[in-house]
Amino acid sequence: MEHLLRIEHIGIAVKDLAVAEAIYARLLGTTSYKREAVESEGVITSFFRCGPNKIELLESTMSDGPIAKAIEKRGEGIHHIAFEVADIRAEMARLKAEGFVLLNEEPKRGADNKLVCFVHPKSVNGVLVELCQEVPA
Repeated sequence: MEHLLRIEHIGIAVKDLAVAEAIYARLLGTTSYKREAVESEGVITSFFRCGPNKIELLESTMSDGPIAKAIEKRGEGIHHIAFEVADIRAEMARLKAEGFVLLNEEPKRGADNKLVCFVHPKSVNGVLVELCQEVPA
């Protein structure tokens, strides 16, 4: 049974969303298809399609938010890699049983109509991993 179905998106932390959108529009040859605020995370996101994958640009709306802190610590760039899962709660339980440290006890509402959970980067060789499950209509 496949656990992580595919790379759902790559999250990129940016200081200025409008500037980054212009850069990625030129790079990918397409415009952002969706902008969305995620109040619980203190971010505004912008999504681009790249073949079957997506790029998510993230700008902090709070000076002490997770994206602002990440940029302060490491600069702009790749923030996380997200994987699509069929059953987020089952994957969370599986990963916990495998010894991974989860940053959320319960999945929470994320951008792009997803339930999300993050896996601590110390568990995954320094990479912040996000699990994503489409919210049923």
